[in-house]
Amino acid sequence: MTSSGRLTLRIYYEDTDFSGFVYHARYLHFFERGRTEALRATGIDQRAMFEASEPSSFVVRRMAIDYRSPARMDDLVAVETSISSLGAASITMDQLITRDGIVLCAAKVEIAHLTTGKPRKMAADLRLKLLALTKD
Repeated sequence: MTSSGRLTLRIYYEDTDFSGFVYHARYLHFFERGRTEALRATGIDQRAMFEASEPSSFVVRRMAIDYRSPARMDDLVAVETSISSLGAASITMDQLITRDGIVLCAAKVEIAHLTTGKPRKMAADLRLKLLALTKD
């Protein structure tokens, strides 16, 4: 995986529940940030895509999450994002949240590329940028 697919985050009190562990829904936020920053690192500007004369966007179609071990307040975690499959109008991303190399949470995310609200084949330049995130 390229270095562009890695985001480091600190766990704050607001991320935890009454048990002191990260609340399960917060992992969705962390995964979203990881995907956004991975795309940004490849030169993909999602805001510009949306504001173009023919707007396009990426939308999550399906997500499966495997919670393995809890994160706690003040932990420093890494969100690792890579592409395992790149279709004409779809992307499958694998994401991990790790602490000191230990996998805390894993996700498989299916993403659709939409133009004016309908699935549309990605342009060649967009696909080329996404290749930077494909697994080696």
